[in-house]
Formats: sequence, C-alpha cells, structure tokens
Amino acid sequence: MKAIIPVAGVGSKLRPHTHTQPKSLVPIADNTILGHIIEKLLDAGIQDFVFIIGYLGEKVERYVRQKYPQVNAEFVVQEPREGLGHALWVARHTFAEEASVLIMLGDAIVDVDLQPIIEAPYSVLGVKKVAKPSLFGVTEMGSDEFVTKVIEKPKIPKSNFALVGLYKIVQPQKLIASLDHIITEDLRTQGEYHLTDALMHMIKNGEKMVPWSVDHWFDCGRKETLLEANATLLARPKFRDRDYSQMCPGCIIIPPVSIGQDCNITNSIIGPNVAIGDNTTITNCILSNSIIGSYSDMEYAVMNDSIIGSDASFKGFSHSLNIGDSTEINFGQ
Repeated sequence: MKAIIPVAGVGSKLRPHTHTQPKSLVPIADNTILGHIIEKLLDAGIQDFVFIIGYLGEKVERYVRQKYPQVNAEFVVQEPREGLGHALWVARHTFAEEASVLIMLGDAIVDVDLQPIIEAPYSVLGVKKVAKPSLFGVTEMGSDEFVTKVIEKPKIPKSNFALVGLYKIVQPQKLIASLDHIITEDLRTQGEYHLTDALMHMIKNGEKMVPWSVDHWFDCGRKETLLEANATLLARPKFRDRDYSQMCPGCIIIPPVSIGQDCNITNSIIGPNVAIGDNTTITNCILSNSIIGSYSDMEYAVMNDSIIGSDASFKGFSHSLNIGDSTEINFGQ
C-alpha cells in the first residue's frame, strides 16, 4: 500500500510560525507534525510515500530525505493550490496502478490503529464526533452503516461525524475517475476542488465506504489544537518515564516533558506539557503547556499556553527588591 500525504498548504492560522516553516514541520512533542504522521505509517508497515508539496515544499522534501532516508518517497508539486481534490488529481499518476491507497493530511494527527483500516475490505473514511460539524467535512450514514453522503462544511449539518483527514481508498482508479469528473466539469465548492465532492461522486456510482471512528484527532492548523495535541502526545508513558535531572541542574521538572538534545536548562521550572527542541538555552524560566523550538534562548520568562519558534530569543525582567512593611507593588498594570 502507498501513503499519500498532502502538505502543500500555507498554514495562515499558525502565523508567524509558518512565515518561514511549512505547517507540517512545526514542532510538537519530540518531533514535527509530519514526523509523527510518517512514523505512524512506518509502524503500520508502509514504506512507499507520496508527498504533495507546495508552499516551502523544498523544506519538506529536505526534511523527509534527511530524517527518513529509508522510505521510498515521491514528491509532487501542486501549483496552483486549488483544494485537496486538486492536490490528489495533480498526483494521480503516482497511485494509478495501486490496489489501494491510504491518504493522511499532513497537518492533522489522528490517534487510531491503522492495521484494521488497511485490512478492511471497503474504502474507509476516518470520522469523529464534533461539537460544530458545520466547520468540517461531514459524513452521513444509512441503516446499514455504510456512508450515504459526504458534504463539505454544510450550513445545516444532518450529522456530527466530521472527516478527520484519514482515507483508505480501494481501487484508486475510481477515485481518479471522480477527480477527473470534478476537475473537467469545474465542480468547485467554496472556490476549491474538494475531495468530499469526489468521494460523493464515487458513492453515487456505487462505491461502498465505511466510517471509522478515531480515538483522538487534532487539526494542528491552530495554536489551541496544536498545544492540545502536544499535551496528548506527551501524556504517553515514554515521556513520563524520562529523567532530566542530570541535564537540568537546579530545575524542577513536572512531567510530562520532552527536552531535546544538547540543551542548557538551569534554575527553571519546566512542565507540565512542555516540549523543547534541540540546542535550546533556558535560564530562570517558568514554562508550562508550551512548545519551544530548537536553537532558541530564553531568560527570565514566565510562559503558559505559548509557542516559541526556532532560533528565537526572549529575555524578560529580573528584579532585585528591598521592600519594607505595609508595601504593595503590582507589576501587572
């Protein structure tokens, strides 16, 4: 089986981090968003990958080739970027001969066992119940539990099962035919060629698809969900068992925490839910629920719910005070 990973998006909701870095390479836990996706696919036995790149695509290609040289990687450039359906149509030649393909969006982390999905006899759509389905692609199911309808961001949703960016397609040739249909007929939704429209065309032509509920799903395109995904990944046992006492003198470490290689961290309180990249220096700081990039330098910082990019520098205030009785000082105004 071949995995298709679209990573061409700009990531405007994660500005300023995506001014210089593709959204898929934003750090999270002890890896990047894309790194977590690739390793999950490798664990499922997949070795053949297609990456659909666009914005800062050369950084994605360099990252994959350097960090995962063992994978068989193809790179297809989507230009212009006209939606997920268009992205897959541009890359259609890479999977036209496959018996089945697994599509995973490069900006979403999905927590699910992939093996049963790979072995399923039908096409599979990953779904999860959400509070506001009108913000997502939505599936509707019939009494036989097969998907009867998929629709992109419906104004009046008839289901709260959102598509999570995980698709297993059997007979990809049918998907290509449906993509050809929406492209040649110029069938756009909200100005773009959506995969949901191609999937709906397949369903109308008799393709059986089953919904597959996932345990956790994080659309990492926003700061809030990125920090939430970071905390969820750090809650795994491998992070709670790590001992950083030797490399962080004079520090209090509150698990779960991930600290990269060659860091210099002193006189600080780190955690919970903090991920720190490689070669970062932190002195006299209190950090919680935050992501700190590599090669950054922080002093006298108190931060919560924060994302600091790589090669960043932050220096706060240090005070030496001699305060007498009945004195009130407020630095918060």
